Amino acid sequence: MPVNNRRLCAALTAVLALAGPAFGQSAKPPAKPGAPAAPAKVDPSDEFFAKGVIPQLRIKLTPEAERSLRNEPRKFTECVVVENETTTYEGCRVKLKGAAGSFRNYDDRPALTIKIGKGKPEFHGLEKFHLNNSVQDESYMSELLCSQLCDEAGLPAARATHARVWLNDRHMGLYGLKEGFDEEFLERNYPAAKGKGNFYDGGFLQDIDVALERDEGEGADDKADLKALLAACREPDAARRWALIAERLDVDAFLNFVAMELMMCHWDGYARNKNNYRIYFRGDTKKAVFLPHGMDQMFGDPNFPVFDLPPTIVTTAVLQNPEWAALYRKRVKEILPLFAPEKLHAKVDAAAQRVRAALMAIDANRARHVDGQIQGFRGRLNDRQKAIRAQLPPEPIAFAKQNWALIGDWEPAPQGDAKLEKKEISGRPLLMIETGPSKLCDASFRAKVRLGKGTYKLEAKIRTVNVKGLSDGKGSGAGLRMGGVDRQNSNALLGSSEWRTLAFPFQVAEESKDVELIAELRGVAGGAVFDATTMKLVKVK
Repeated sequence: MPVNNRRLCAALTAVLALAGPAFGQSAKPPAKPGAPAAPAKVDPSDEFFAKGVIPQLRIKLTPEAERSLRNEPRKFTECVVVENETTTYEGCRVKLKGAAGSFRNYDDRPALTIKIGKGKPEFHGLEKFHLNNSVQDESYMSELLCSQLCDEAGLPAARATHARVWLNDRHMGLYGLKEGFDEEFLERNYPAAKGKGNFYDGGFLQDIDVALERDEGEGADDKADLKALLAACREPDAARRWALIAERLDVDAFLNFVAMELMMCHWDGYARNKNNYRIYFRGDTKKAVFLPHGMDQMFGDPNFPVFDLPPTIVTTAVLQNPEWAALYRKRVKEILPLFAPEKLHAKVDAAAQRVRAALMAIDANRARHVDGQIQGFRGRLNDRQKAIRAQLPPEPIAFAKQNWALIGDWEPAPQGDAKLEKKEISGRPLLMIETGPSKLCDASFRAKVRLGKGTYKLEAKIRTVNVKGLSDGKGSGAGLRMGGVDRQNSNALLGSSEWRTLAFPFQVAEESKDVELIAELRGVAGGAVFDATTMKLVKVK
């Protein structure tokens, strides 16, 4: 994907204005293909979000408008917005927002949506923005960090900062400020589409088999594009299904979207929970792109799964395609550098300084409480990159011209008191297993590989010393096998022996499969040594 020039220009403008020293310290990963090209002009909203200035916003409401928000909170009513006591935005409209977890009524601490009046000067280049009460994220960091990560990954998402808010003379404290999804957002992020096309709100716990609400669009609201995408995902013939999906969905963009959702632990997003998302059928390509939303509860579980097949309609249909599943794995690897703890911490720390200063001006006790929440959020970022890396499936194995490959990365799988060691003797790497005092050994070294359909043979040179095997029918003495399959004594080395080559043949019926290779000792006495330089996988056909 080309570098997002709009973002780059805005960042340069902001850095020059603030004389910030940190610009250019971190590079973006390879961006996803097929991303929207950047418009030539500089948008004032870019500078506003890049600087991260926290404005003071006083929302002025008449008694009639207040009654309207109490009685019909989801209905827009008129208001005036005053920024920093100096800039007034006339003819605005406001309504309450939020789902089950975040909605608060008007007399509590409501979340708000603001629309600037048509034909009126915009709010830093925005015609629509949200003021989030952050009741589900007391650190105020989640939405902000995730919007920045999405930007760096080439995934259009609503940008975020913060604001101090008053409703008339009632001081509401610090809020999250986020840009709204509207025609301007679409034009800004997909200039080639010129804001044309249908834009749908995913609603609450709804997949694409529901008549989603259309927020933007022209012509008949018959949901024809949604229905076509649904039909493509449900096409019974696999080859035709892939072709139809590719016609109706920007697959590369969708893989990027799913990767970011799951890598950021978005348990309440589309891929995992059919919630908090938007769909835009672009006016130029007519293909659907998915956009993230509601990112205020992210990074909750460092071990959140990235490669389990999610249950939603489009995600399941796409990732069942082996080629697209491989592209998804590739995209996760490309994005992974963004999740380095030091990079995430730097983003949080920069925002935390601004938030802390704003809160200290309000209430020192509140500032200390939020600071503790920020540190908790910061701590949850520490292990995420490591956990994602641990989940990465093995690479497809590369066979030499002779149709064999040496298998490395054997990891011990101890059991009971058996002794497992990796040693190098006379320059030869060896894997050693010895029966422990309990005289019951079922221990092994294991390696994971990804294989295509075919017939294979695992080979290795093994020597044994005084091995007495188990007699349970699952395999006796030293031997080789594939995970999920017992040896049943098909290869077994017992007693004391010099180096001998054993082999375990097996088949893979699937087009692609993750296979665990096992070198084991199953016995009541003795030990076995495996020559790591001979442990290879042969592709028979």
